[in-house]
Amino acid sequence: AAMQIEDQDELAEAVAEQLLARWGVVFRDLVQTETLAIPWREVLWAFRRLEARGLIRGGRFVKGFAGEQYASVDAIRALRDIRKGTGDEVVDVMAVDPCNITGILLPGDRVRSVGSSTIGFRNGLLTSERQ
Repeated sequence: AAMQIEDQDELAEAVAEQLLARWGVVFRDLVQTETLAIPWREVLWAFRRLEARGLIRGGRFVKGFAGEQYASVDAIRALRDIRKGTGDEVVDVMAVDPCNITGILLPGDRVRSVGSSTIGFRNGLLTSERQ
């Protein structure tokens, strides 16, 4: 039975690492639309183990969301750079990209994941939708 628990822990850590690689910062509301291979509580425990080993950080990285949040070292570095920056950063995301979080985390209607539609962000704020 101990081997099965270790396998479950390894799977949970693999899922946690995959989510961090995809999102940089992870919290429950962000992954609600994803089908996880294991229950969220198992992933949460994996995040806690990774934090205890010093591989990731827990904290409050995204305002407006309850619950625990975890971030990769690279994501924390990027967030600090953005906070210090005075530049104007514009990013376009394809609507079919998994990063299309409009209507999920961002206020407003969901931008449909179709064709060549794009979503524009300026300094992290939603600015436009183009078909």
